Amino acid sequence: MVQNTRAERTGDVLAAVSQSGPTVSFFDAASDRLLGSVEVLAEPHEICFDPTRRLLWCTNTYEAGYYRANSGRRSQLAVIDPDARRIVEVVDIAPEVGPHGLSLDAERGRLYVSVEGAEGAEGAEGGSGGGVVIIDTASRRPIGRIDTGAFGPHWFVASPDGTRGYASNKEAPFVSVLDLVAGELIDRIEVPGGEGLAVSADGSRVYVAAPFAGGFNGGGPEATPGIRVIDTGLRRVVDVLATDNVVVPVHVTATGKVLAGELRTAPAPAPAAGTDPSGRASRPVQAPGRLTVFSADTHKRLGDIEMGRFPLTITSSPDGALAYAAGVIDSTVDVIDLETLQRLARLELPKLADAGAHGLAYIPKAA
Repeated sequence: MVQNTRAERTGDVLAAVSQSGPTVSFFDAASDRLLGSVEVLAEPHEICFDPTRRLLWCTNTYEAGYYRANSGRRSQLAVIDPDARRIVEVVDIAPEVGPHGLSLDAERGRLYVSVEGAEGAEGAEGGSGGGVVIIDTASRRPIGRIDTGAFGPHWFVASPDGTRGYASNKEAPFVSVLDLVAGELIDRIEVPGGEGLAVSADGSRVYVAAPFAGGFNGGGPEATPGIRVIDTGLRRVVDVLATDNVVVPVHVTATGKVLAGELRTAPAPAPAAGTDPSGRASRPVQAPGRLTVFSADTHKRLGDIEMGRFPLTITSSPDGALAYAAGVIDSTVDVIDLETLQRLARLELPKLADAGAHGLAYIPKAA
């Protein structure tokens, strides 16, 4: 079954970002062979494929570094032709900064991009706060902006019908609910800080990784790590899919499986004999991550499998058979059969610093 599933992917491509590469690499989805790479501006983070125009959007988030620990915030998005493997255009959305999360409404030709607020404006609800920029995919130009009421809306997802949007805000203890038709913030749903999030195919549930892995939020050590399940009709958390460790990426497959990337740590190594013990690192080191699978219908835990260190992004094939999980520290993408929970391949991406594999997008072959 696995072999047939793989063979049917001939012509499909997986695009994968290396944050420090800085590159977007393209792999044959049937053979895992590297087809080529495109060099982009520094610190590419997330990518999103527009099937209507067959273009790949890539956010360039920082000059160097990461959230709350960077040397400057960028304002560009690269538009890439994945078939020719070349940059078509670099779109600058200045004065907006820190573009990161991407969500596409292909039917309406809108791309939503989460952006950070001005430094010192944490919690601001005006134009200086974080928000979501709306880009017209035909002109490739911004046509609007919606405030999220928080500094760092790092991840964003639009509902399948294009009427609602949800932003997780890392440090802020809520998910922002946006009316995408009226262009306004309409609600805040309490969660203990938020990381990745995903929406069900019918739009009735939003799955949010919380608490925030960076430790800025007010969730505290008592906050149960895992995934908060939001009923979008009631606009409140109705369940928690508990995990053993803090989760960053969340993804929902076409077959109704919720995929969570757990961060795992190991104790810091003891100092070598004869060395000053005061120099021992106090922070634990990253251990191999874990991909944990739940049923979206029953919320039952279906199993798990080890993956690369520090899971950052997860996606799946359109048929929901395969998962692709990026570990940023190892700079690897694990290809996983979701029926057997076996790793079929491990793709390696270039890494020049401590941050490698990041954004992922599955690109079906052209009709």
